Amino acid sequence: MAFLVLDKLCKYYGSFGAVVDVSLSVERGEFVCLLGPSGCGKTTTLQALAGFAPPTSGRILLDGQDITTWPANRRGLGIVFQSYALFPHMTVAENVRFGLEMRRVPAAERETRVQRMLELVQLDALAARYPRELSGGQRQRVALARALVIEPPVLLLDEPLSNLDAQLREAMLFELRRIQRKLGTTTIMVTHDQAEALSIADRVVVMEAGRATQIDRPEQLYEHPASRFISGFVGKTNWLAARVLGPGRAQLADGTAVALPEAGDASGGTEALVCLRPEKIRLLPAEAAGRLAGTVTERFFLGSQWLYRVHTPVGELEVSCANDGRAPWPEQAAVRLDWSDDVARVVPA
Repeated sequence: MAFLVLDKLCKYYGSFGAVVDVSLSVERGEFVCLLGPSGCGKTTTLQALAGFAPPTSGRILLDGQDITTWPANRRGLGIVFQSYALFPHMTVAENVRFGLEMRRVPAAERETRVQRMLELVQLDALAARYPRELSGGQRQRVALARALVIEPPVLLLDEPLSNLDAQLREAMLFELRRIQRKLGTTTIMVTHDQAEALSIADRVVVMEAGRATQIDRPEQLYEHPASRFISGFVGKTNWLAARVLGPGRAQLADGTAVALPEAGDASGGTEALVCLRPEKIRLLPAEAAGRLAGTVTERFFLGSQWLYRVHTPVGELEVSCANDGRAPWPEQAAVRLDWSDDVARVVPA
């Protein structure tokens, strides 16, 4: 049996289902992200795990024990809140030590564990400072150290990086993963940022309207989305209306043939939507061979890449090209668009 199991978990507020039939199995040491837009149920799921929102039905099993009705303090889980919730009148060391004191850990062991944890999060030199004297990233690491020092069976993270600026968020994201891997702590993180989820999670749970709509490895989730919602929420997507001609074959509105390697047994005449990621499309000179003719209508410089909007006979498409130092395509340039047969994905229209 998996280390942590959510079995058909439901949480209703009156007739509103905040969490509906969510089932998830998490292995020991795994890092899982709950990903979705605001109101999708991801935070409610985390609160049910923590013991703050008793589920309406379903079960939560931890290492074979049913903890569904256990109060939060009995579960012994580590929690890092979005606001960090540090004690302002306590120093860094005192904040980290607090959980051990509540558990009546002997003094000598307390100090050893606090020192070891502060070294792990690289804050041992700031042990005597107060939260108001720390940067946002340092406060985040104090909150993480306080949650981990009690050696919890599971670490719960509720949007822990949302209060940081973009550059610091990226740095702390990889620092968080480094610490988690070093300790091997089973971790569940809630986020609405798909870049966060895809970059550090072992598996991602995409939630929509209270339900887990796809649970998969990050690369599988991105390359093989199970629905239009997931395809649009996890990364950028171009949608093209198509008619399936037979297994593996379709035709766009202008007659362009498209290979659909994953169309399965779709019968001829079925309406479908073809998903094409912007980075999978190649921009070529107008005289080159390509599937679609187009005109560049807008371009945006994003540092590592250029994002183009291209008018085509099947609608406006977004195309992402790496910034490799060459001059970008000018606006109003006539171009051809092409892509490999194996990159198109299809979902029912």
